Amino acid sequence: MHPYRTHRCGELRLSHAGETVRLSGWVHRKRDHGQLLFVDLRDNFGLTQCVIDASSPLFAELEAVRVESVITVTGPVVKRDAETVNPGLPTGEIEIRVAELEVLSRAAVLPLQVNSDEDAGEEIRLRYRYLDLRRDKMHEKILLRSRVIASIRRRMIEQGFTEFQTPILTAGSPEGARDYLVPSRIHPGKFYALPQAPQMFKQLLMIAGFDRYFQIAPCFRDEDSRADRSPGEFYQLDLEMSFVTQDDVFAAIEPVMAGLFEEFAAGRRVTEPPFPRIAFAEAMRKYGSDKPDLRNPIVIRDATEAFRGSGFGIFARAIEGGSVVRAIPAPGAGGRPRSYFDKMNDWARAEGAAGLGYIIFAEGAGKGPIAKNLDAERVAAIKAACELGDGDAVFFACDKPRPAERFAGVVRNRLGADLELIAPDAFRFCWIVDYPMFELDEETGKIEFSHNPFSMPQGGLEALESRDPLDILAYQYDIVCNGVELSSGAIRNHLPEVMYKAFSIAGYSQQEVEERFSGLISALKFGAPPHGGSAPGIDRIVMLLADEPNIREIVAFPMNQKAEDLMMHAPAEVPQQRLDELCLKLDLPPE
Repeated sequence: MHPYRTHRCGELRLSHAGETVRLSGWVHRKRDHGQLLFVDLRDNFGLTQCVIDASSPLFAELEAVRVESVITVTGPVVKRDAETVNPGLPTGEIEIRVAELEVLSRAAVLPLQVNSDEDAGEEIRLRYRYLDLRRDKMHEKILLRSRVIASIRRRMIEQGFTEFQTPILTAGSPEGARDYLVPSRIHPGKFYALPQAPQMFKQLLMIAGFDRYFQIAPCFRDEDSRADRSPGEFYQLDLEMSFVTQDDVFAAIEPVMAGLFEEFAAGRRVTEPPFPRIAFAEAMRKYGSDKPDLRNPIVIRDATEAFRGSGFGIFARAIEGGSVVRAIPAPGAGGRPRSYFDKMNDWARAEGAAGLGYIIFAEGAGKGPIAKNLDAERVAAIKAACELGDGDAVFFACDKPRPAERFAGVVRNRLGADLELIAPDAFRFCWIVDYPMFELDEETGKIEFSHNPFSMPQGGLEALESRDPLDILAYQYDIVCNGVELSSGAIRNHLPEVMYKAFSIAGYSQQEVEERFSGLISALKFGAPPHGGSAPGIDRIVMLLADEPNIREIVAFPMNQKAEDLMMHAPAEVPQQRLDELCLKLDLPPE
């Protein structure tokens, strides 16, 4: 017999009754019934009940073992009495009568409860993460992550992609966030950078002649913690394809995403390919966001003309100054008490807005402060444009176009949740396309890249030379699910002359382009295929499938919000000898 186990703890069934087996695992829970001691034994695969009689010479030893100690038990598999069967447990029809016992490792007093969902607080959970990961919910989420990655890898290979690995020690990146720097001992005063993404390398693989690349890529960015991004590192499904159009990229990714989500949806509905495509301008106009949650049926409408020259002076004067009015329908909100609308107004001010006007529709007319200052025809026009009826309401955001759109989007999300309009048990995908190539920095008045500087502009070199830069669109796209941006991607700029021109519009000289992006620009001069790709975030995919709003719940060993690893005590000070080897001298800020 194997020294530790003949079976796993989730494996035994009624068909094993009468067999003598050996199990090893953690003591999950103990129940002392006087003459009988029941022990639930747990391993990675499940849980099995073990029982020992008080007459056994092993009783006292097992009774003294703390929960979470590791033990090996040997004994016969016995059918449980009908009244003690646990139908909620796969092994619930049997138990093990303990005939032999070996304590492999004794547990100290626990700093958190493993056999309970009681929240011990983030600091304790992260400091003792190995204990936190023993809890059923956490254990299942980390296993889900592993299964999701395995499914992605299989689906990508089936789509004809080849897996490559790209360097971790590399040069600085133009991705936009801060690099993590690694000092070089051999080259004093010089630093490697950890990759913010494998962007350059995957493009170079296409230029090298490989056709379809992917990897489950670690990415490193020195940025603050967010609910959907761990400080320091994250993982993405990085992919690139040669000789493709934007449609080809979509056709390759959609079956992978749809199939993956259907596999782990657990009954939730998934958008069938092809996914809807929404232009960036349309998304901002209708949803106030370039990552719209399509489970929310609310569509924002333009109400500028209804207020132009109207008796509602605040909006009318703002419109003359270049502002617009966005109407956010609130179906069913008309039945809410006045206090609800007052609270919405207070909330809007807390969000940085001047306020949140509204109209309530009832008895064929409009009610509220705004309606009192609008003639009936204007109120009726707003009601019709928003496709509302009696018992509904509408809120208004008035500001310059872009801030009005964005705030209307925030209001839309709030109303969708408040009014319980968001469709449950669904994964709604869409593509956001036609991003502007450039944008104007309102503070400096300079033209900047709005998204990815290495994207191909729609219209190519001719558009860059003949059109207003702010009117040029790019072959850039995001894939969005339930209001979460899973990925940004683009058809790449594979022509040096187009890249020089695009960067010159954003204020870069040809010399600066060659110095900052020498590896890529040099490669493009030796024959580069049209290519494009994307990089869906693994962490965000798992968050959606696990229905978890916080990334730390689906990462095995995350840092805290201060970018500290409480378990491994990182970051840590470095001995002076190491600093000397690296020719580094600390110049710390005053405490």
